[in-house]
Amino acid sequence: MAIIERNQYQQSIHDAFRYVPIVVLIGARQVGKTTIMNSFAEKAQVPTLHLFGQDPEVAALFDKLSTVEEYLRIWLNPNFDGLLLIDEFQYVENISTLLKLLCDKHENLRILCTGSSSLDILQRVEETMAGRVRVIEVLSLSFAEYLLFKDPKLWHLQQNATVADETLMTPLLNTYREYLIFGGLPRVALADKNTDKIALINDIYQTYLLNDVRKYIRNEHFVGFTRLIRLLAAQIGNLVNINELSRECGLKYAVCENYIHLLQQMYIIRMIEPMSVNKRKTISQMKKVYFYDLGLRNMVYNSFNEVDFRADKGAIFENEVMLELWRKRNAGETLQFYRTLNGTEVDFVMDGPSRKVLVECKFQSNTKKLKIPAVANLAAAFDNADIHCYVANLNYFSDEPPIRMMPCYWCDRIQ
Repeated sequence: MAIIERNQYQQSIHDAFRYVPIVVLIGARQVGKTTIMNSFAEKAQVPTLHLFGQDPEVAALFDKLSTVEEYLRIWLNPNFDGLLLIDEFQYVENISTLLKLLCDKHENLRILCTGSSSLDILQRVEETMAGRVRVIEVLSLSFAEYLLFKDPKLWHLQQNATVADETLMTPLLNTYREYLIFGGLPRVALADKNTDKIALINDIYQTYLLNDVRKYIRNEHFVGFTRLIRLLAAQIGNLVNINELSRECGLKYAVCENYIHLLQQMYIIRMIEPMSVNKRKTISQMKKVYFYDLGLRNMVYNSFNEVDFRADKGAIFENEVMLELWRKRNAGETLQFYRTLNGTEVDFVMDGPSRKVLVECKFQSNTKKLKIPAVANLAAAFDNADIHCYVANLNYFSDEPPIRMMPCYWCDRIQ
């Protein structure tokens, strides 16, 4: 099977190595980090050595700088001029210090690592390798990437069509509905049958959520923890009240809060904070919850029914738009939501030093532009800002400001 390029990550790695000697790809299991790493290495045209952090022999190499130097001298390059790849590098104790020393001594050495959790990784990296490392977050497939995995002709249609013609776009809409149900994990996208997709998602759920995460959960908390994640799956797009979650899952408030933090660090869920323009009018600091992959969310939620017949279809769509915006954010930008005490709400606000992007999600068919007073009013509250306003919807396209209508299959065009 040919490797399908994920060019934005390849470019990000290439750009990072212009300034730093170490790049870390971080994200959940099965999102394609190793494939991205291997693809970059194939194109690098330099001596390459691939190590696996879970291998005890690899861990032993990093006990001493002299040992790992001798190993690289033999198996990589006598001049340390090449690319060292380390999969799941977080399993190697004290590796951050050794990588820093290697790069300080050998200026032509480049190191590309992967890690499946940000637990302790980011703190160790920031403390030990400050100024020498770039951390790149890898997510599951965007819809455009999903099309490329499914059928390059559909990807070409999505990328190049300029008119949202209903007949022309029907294949895209049908594939988008599938994407909302099964998510964007690469192995799942490549499976042909829905039963195979569900089986693959279940494998990941069993091995990752119920195995990998379990080692961080106290035995007496595990039943409560499984209740907690099911409650979170039922609340995507909604405000999270930890007091209520604590009562329903039977865990103390502090424990519940810690496990929500754990799920974020393991790239299972993403919490979005509220934006405050006027603190007297905006709602409390409760956050909204989303999942990093909708296939995994639907497995936890225990439903793979067709999206059009689901009560949670609007929440699923909102979750996918959040992921699209999260992928597109620039350095220094935050992704938040806006909600006032009187119920005025804007689903997403991308807030940065050079632009603000306001997005409202309406998973419905439309034949004309929608008027969204909450978006218009919030846009007016930002003085002298470069503001872009959108309504993400099922099918209708309008590029006329001030509020543009963007069909679901073009949400990657929001900018």
